[in-house]
Amino acid sequence: MISILLLALGVLAAMLVIMGVGWFVQRAAHNGGWTDVFWTFGTGATLSAAALIPLGAEPGFPWRRVFVAAMVVIWSLRLGLYIARRVAKSPEEDARYAAFRRDWGADFQKRMVGLMLVQAPVSALLSLSPLLAARTPRAGIGVQDVVGVIIFAGALWGEGIADGQMHAFRANPANRGKVCDTGLWSWSRHPNYFFEAAIWIAYPVIALDLAHPFTWLSLIAPVIMFLTVRFASGVPPLEEAMLKSRGDAYLAYQKRVSVFIPRPPKRA
Repeated sequence: MISILLLALGVLAAMLVIMGVGWFVQRAAHNGGWTDVFWTFGTGATLSAAALIPLGAEPGFPWRRVFVAAMVVIWSLRLGLYIARRVAKSPEEDARYAAFRRDWGADFQKRMVGLMLVQAPVSALLSLSPLLAARTPRAGIGVQDVVGVIIFAGALWGEGIADGQMHAFRANPANRGKVCDTGLWSWSRHPNYFFEAAIWIAYPVIALDLAHPFTWLSLIAPVIMFLTVRFASGVPPLEEAMLKSRGDAYLAYQKRVSVFIPRPPKRA
């Protein structure tokens, strides 16, 4: 367990550097959206590398480190490339960062330093789940591993569908200024965030071993991710920005559609 904590500290150090570089990039580009690009690719690179690092004669199945690292890389590439394309091609800054820029005024870049660097310890805490999954003291590939991969694949697919539907909606000029309420977005106002949080459930499913209490620490990633996207940097600032830009249309959307967990919409 001490070795895993040391690896998490390594993730913290690397992410502080990565997010520091990211601050200069978003400042030069005048687009806070690059924050998410650096965090996603940086977290994917550091967590997958940490998962692969051998720690002596470890118990369990050695190839588990490989497929857990592969899960992290797949997640990072899919999400990171989607965000990078959106940030690079969109003429407008992400609604959350545009709201921060407007509200913070002249202090925007100073406050962005803290906003970006605080994401490094978040990555370090998230790393505990894949690190424990990669090194769970269980021999051979078993049911837990299969179930974990199924959860991961299903949530990744759901997030990809949600992102694809939003991309198609925004690409249609006729939808400019409108609220996307089709497909998964008619069941949840933030289906992408829901599936993003669900992805991280896969790691404790793989990691948990009742005979080894420390594996319960693997639950930290889905808990942190849920709290972050639902109550911190995800849903709240985006909801506020959408209310300001879409007004009554978004207010009606809020009354009709679930905020997070997908479920059938209420009738108008």
